Amino acid sequence: MSASTHSPAELSTPASRRTVSEHARTVAEQADRHAVTLESLLAILRSPRLDDRIARNMAIDVAANALVGLRMATDQQRSGLLEPVVGAFARLRNDLRPLVRFGDLDVQFVEPPATGRALPGDVAHAARAIVRNAVLAFVDAGETRRVRIQWDCDGLNLLIGIRDDGLGQLSAHDDSLRPIVERVAVLDGSLSVASTPGWGSSLNIRIPLDPPVEPEPIVSAAELSIREREVLRLVASGARNHDIARELGISLNTVKFHVSNLLKKAGARSRAELGALTR
Repeated sequence: MSASTHSPAELSTPASRRTVSEHARTVAEQADRHAVTLESLLAILRSPRLDDRIARNMAIDVAANALVGLRMATDQQRSGLLEPVVGAFARLRNDLRPLVRFGDLDVQFVEPPATGRALPGDVAHAARAIVRNAVLAFVDAGETRRVRIQWDCDGLNLLIGIRDDGLGQLSAHDDSLRPIVERVAVLDGSLSVASTPGWGSSLNIRIPLDPPVEPEPIVSAAELSIREREVLRLVASGARNHDIARELGISLNTVKFHVSNLLKKAGARSRAELGALTR
């Protein structure tokens, strides 16, 4: 049963809400993986270095490997096992390998220390999704040719550094970084963006390894302000931030502020999960 078909009575218990939240998170992570796979397939098919036969065979290999990887990732997510930080990073590198190999993007991977603390499954999945989203945002910008990805672990936090050589115009308020900002906020982490025009942008992210205390999910509209209820209604309908700002006559930054608060109050990890909990 999909999250959108649950009745209010079925979502009345914490266990039911957790089930819906987990389902929404899994769907969001699978969407990230599909996006990387599609970008990789396009890079192969567009590559001037490959003839039609070779490109077709490589595209088949990428699609088959992506399907196997997706199944393995889903199984591991359900198992709830810890992931060694080096192994989690290796899976990220494997996710991005086709895009790096056949695209125009030069990606440098800086290995984390082998002695780093094992990552909880939620943190490992979120970290890979964050990096994939960042790389896709750089690719979509069309000006990035080189990306440097670094992971480290200080025993309490996973530290992620991502740097590109693009236009250097990114900020934490860019819509392209919205999925990253939301994921980091829900995990009680921190994100900073430093950009130098003409030299590129750097993202520095800290994610606690121990999960934050999850707030109670939204159980009543009485807990929300009038404006929050209006924003929540539009988020649940699938409206984007720009549409919400135009509909309510408020600024884009105000919308982002309300969405961030709603995510924290609901204990949701993404807009999709927030919408599922609301429905």
